[in-house]
Amino acid sequence: MSGRKKYTGVIVPAVTPLTEKWQLDERGVQKIFASLYRHNVSPFILGTTGESASLPLQLKKDYILAAARNKKMGTLLYAGIGSNVLSETIGFASFCAVHAVDVVVATLPSYYALTEKQMLKYFTVLANNISLPLFIYNIPATTHMSIPLTLIDELSKHKNIVGMKDSERNEERMLQSLQLWKDRTDFHYILGWAAKSAEALLQGADGLVPSTGNVYPEVYAEMMDAFSRGDKEKLFSLQKLSDEYGALYQSNRTLGESLHSLKLLMKEKDLCEDYLMPPL
Repeated sequence: MSGRKKYTGVIVPAVTPLTEKWQLDERGVQKIFASLYRHNVSPFILGTTGESASLPLQLKKDYILAAARNKKMGTLLYAGIGSNVLSETIGFASFCAVHAVDVVVATLPSYYALTEKQMLKYFTVLANNISLPLFIYNIPATTHMSIPLTLIDELSKHKNIVGMKDSERNEERMLQSLQLWKDRTDFHYILGWAAKSAEALLQGADGLVPSTGNVYPEVYAEMMDAFSRGDKEKLFSLQKLSDEYGALYQSNRTLGESLHSLKLLMKEKDLCEDYLMPPL
């Protein structure tokens, strides 16, 4: 990680706190953001952990507005904009741009299998039509497609595409990505695979995106501190702790089941209720 880079550190993919009637729990937003800011980590809302694929557009907008009200001065706010409708994705990015979001994050549309040519065109058109910096989000577990690194490298030359969030659990791919981009000051690699956090930092990753940070943000804040001090023993002891905490809600569960278990843990810490949007 280079000190000259902008989008670095711990970026927690925040849950979407909901009421029993599937409305945004604004008190929950306040509590979650306060918990993250206490440990100097950044919120990333409306991602996979935030159930974004299941949220109506108005609820997404409500979350953006609540996030803007609770945003700490001098911090970065990340927001997911992906949908299966390109015009809606572009329109939502415009809404984000005027409501305190600093960076937008987009997956591929997830219904049709896409060729590399179609992937390239999709992200190019998207980047050409939004004003905020864009992170490409690779997550085959939900889109059922892996974006090739050669394609991302080509897209990385676009002035408005500033990085990739990779949640593909593939160590060889992670290492290849870091070889490609760790020395680039204009393009960032952040890892959405908590089990490889320590290794990724040591190999040059710019940031971590751990869902476990919703409950235990201090673990990842301390991990970044240990890394910055060169304390590998502490770094790997925190990695072990991260693995143990992650297993509390992820072990032997589907992604959807793990999100409910995550919210149950957060309810125990009085951060939010455990309601999820249908179909989860």
